[in-house]
Amino acid sequence: MIRLAAAAAACGLVLTACGSTKDKPAASAGGGGDTGGKVGATLPLLTSPFWQAYNNYVPQMAKETGLDALPTVNADNDAAKLITDIGTLLNQGVKGLVVTPIDSAAIVAGLKQAENKGVPVVAVDVAPEGGKVAMVVRADNKAYGTKACEEIGKRVKSGKVVQVMGDLASVNGRDRSAAFRDCMKQKYPDIKVLEIAAEWKADKASSGLDSLLTANPDIKGVYMQAGGTYLAPTEQALKRKNLFFPTSDARHVVLVSNDGIPQELAAIRAGELDATVSQPADAYAKYGMYWLKKAMAGEKFQPGPTDHGSTIVEISPGILEDQLPAPVVTKDNVDDKALWGNNL
Repeated sequence: MIRLAAAAAACGLVLTACGSTKDKPAASAGGGGDTGGKVGATLPLLTSPFWQAYNNYVPQMAKETGLDALPTVNADNDAAKLITDIGTLLNQGVKGLVVTPIDSAAIVAGLKQAENKGVPVVAVDVAPEGGKVAMVVRADNKAYGTKACEEIGKRVKSGKVVQVMGDLASVNGRDRSAAFRDCMKQKYPDIKVLEIAAEWKADKASSGLDSLLTANPDIKGVYMQAGGTYLAPTEQALKRKNLFFPTSDARHVVLVSNDGIPQELAAIRAGELDATVSQPADAYAKYGMYWLKKAMAGEKFQPGPTDHGSTIVEISPGILEDQLPAPVVTKDNVDDKALWGNNL
């Protein structure tokens, strides 16, 4: 597993946003206008460099927003433990919560606990299937799958490619998988898509790739839905099968991922990885706290553009999502200082 010692980068925080109405009761939050007291934040796991980076950003962004955050709680990729963690934080008297759902349906039970106590919740990275949240802070995960498809399609015209999927109990895994599959079918009909249900787990990605590469040594591309978890096992599997070649070699298996961690950027520079979609770990922490403070103050949010380059959309009745930008990174822009992975 890749290891990352992340140092949080300094980042200013703007405390106003288009798409919100000040000094009104929050229709999608339980806050009563009091921004004092402790707030809690949960993590889905800490075995990925992406979530390690997010974990380091959380206390910094909470402090910059003026919120007093308890130490983060790690659910260890266990949806049931996450619900227990939420209950524990609520029993500790937190006045607001930033949570990252593991299972989009299971999290509803935790959201109900918070609603019953009048505690507003912001969901980060993963949208719930129901329940009450003040805001979902997330990038467009369908766009992740489409962008990955297009990056592979630029380089592979026919043959077999693999998508190493995330957990299909998560809307993220479902959105990325369906979008990639649909894009390939519509835009690149000569490409056959093979799939591995890896559940955000490196060992499942490794064993799945070993099996597929044994049966299909002519695979021409791999889409990794989580570079922080899947990049290392994918490269290792290709090396074991003598299929690992640099991007400059005609035998290169095209590799595209999601996350934007420093290891992915280094792999792009080294000519090992073709592209990644940079998922904003810093902005997830920043705007998770940003919207939570507003929800605790009783503000009401509406769909529309924000002042930080994103758009709030209603993804399902009563659930609003701040869709943050997630740029594609290739060798052409890998050194861009605006990328969070270049600022750790």
